Amino acid sequence: MSNPGGEPGSNRERSEIDELRHRLGALEGSARPHAAGHPWRTTGSVLLILFAALLSVLAVVAVWANSIVRDTDRYVATVGPLASDPDVQQAVTNRVTDEVLARINVDGLVRELEDAVSERGVPPRAAQLVGNLEKPIRNGLEQLISGTTERVVSSSAFETVWVDANRSVHSALDKALTGSSDSAVSLKGNQVAIDVGPLVAKVKERLVDAGLGVAAKIPDVHTDFVVFQSDDLGKVKTYLRVLQIMGAWLPFIALLVAAAGVYTATRRRHALIGAGLAVFAAMLLLGIALTVFRDVYLDHLPPEVSRAAAGTVYDALITFLRAGVRALGAVALITAAGAFLCGPSRIAVYIRAGCTRSIGALRGVAASAGLRLGAVGRFVHRFKRWIGAAILLVAVIVLFTWSYPTTMVVVWTTVIVLVGFAIREFLDDDSATPSGSPSGSAAG
Repeated sequence: MSNPGGEPGSNRERSEIDELRHRLGALEGSARPHAAGHPWRTTGSVLLILFAALLSVLAVVAVWANSIVRDTDRYVATVGPLASDPDVQQAVTNRVTDEVLARINVDGLVRELEDAVSERGVPPRAAQLVGNLEKPIRNGLEQLISGTTERVVSSSAFETVWVDANRSVHSALDKALTGSSDSAVSLKGNQVAIDVGPLVAKVKERLVDAGLGVAAKIPDVHTDFVVFQSDDLGKVKTYLRVLQIMGAWLPFIALLVAAAGVYTATRRRHALIGAGLAVFAAMLLLGIALTVFRDVYLDHLPPEVSRAAAGTVYDALITFLRAGVRALGAVALITAAGAFLCGPSRIAVYIRAGCTRSIGALRGVAASAGLRLGAVGRFVHRFKRWIGAAILLVAVIVLFTWSYPTTMVVVWTTVIVLVGFAIREFLDDDSATPSGSPSGSAAG
């Protein structure tokens, strides 16, 4: 085909092609050493990402420890459901029953019965039989006290007392972690204990009402229900105290270290995928460690401690820690998947192309129905990258400012982000931008 503009136009086209080839060669030349990578940068990037993964573990534990100590509602939401747990109720019932029985002089009751029988002139043989009633009397008292205590513990009133008591003593938890508390929550030796003395008083009232007058002689006592016990409690206390102090800063430090690792890498998209997978692996290992530690902890409990109740208390105390582990693991995995889908792999290109075609077809149907994007389409096409960055920035702000994000919060945030990108793609009408305009060439 002849050139209508003559030879000068052909020369101009050749010069433009030569210039484009020169620029492409320069870009390829600069990319080759970049692709080869610098060993120190790669090593530094890997170390920073691994350090960020370690910090993410500490950050999750620190946020959990900080929330348990400073957030009363969080603490009550953690321990409140224990009041209705059958294993905990049974353990409390046994503890209170033993305490009440220890305060009742069964031997004295039997002697009083023997004296009463002797005063009435009962034959010695019958008096001896009365003396052998110590064990049946003890069994009967134990059944009476256990049944009364069980009814008190399983009542709705006990749940109210339990929640109110834990809420009122939460202010002492900080001191309890430092080992200097004389309130209802305290550290004694290697135990974290709660005083259930008020429950003993309620059982005492019920026993007196049931006709057991000797229960009125039970003095006011302070008896402990062990919430947590460990020979290494001193070390745990110190670690939790340090994590509590650092809880507000560790998440940001971990994020900055991960960002530094990605920025240092020669292939940043690959580094972002690696960072996401490293944090996900760290959360997976932390979840496994929590499960393994549960079995180790229960195996080292004294024989008199209820394993079922101790396991229930342990599960309750780490409920929100597990939720944080799952949430951060979901964020890391979604980040890695997003970075992968932005890459040049065949799967990523196929998925992006399929989504683009689907949204384009929907836009075409809307356009045939009379929809005209006009200025909106031109604006979105011109600032498409900035709009995408704004959507991601809003999602990050939401996750960081959410008090305690769960896995569902992460999933719904991801869904909203995907919907935002789909809307952006739907409004991106490149045909609305003139091909000869500067914005059109820039967008291209």
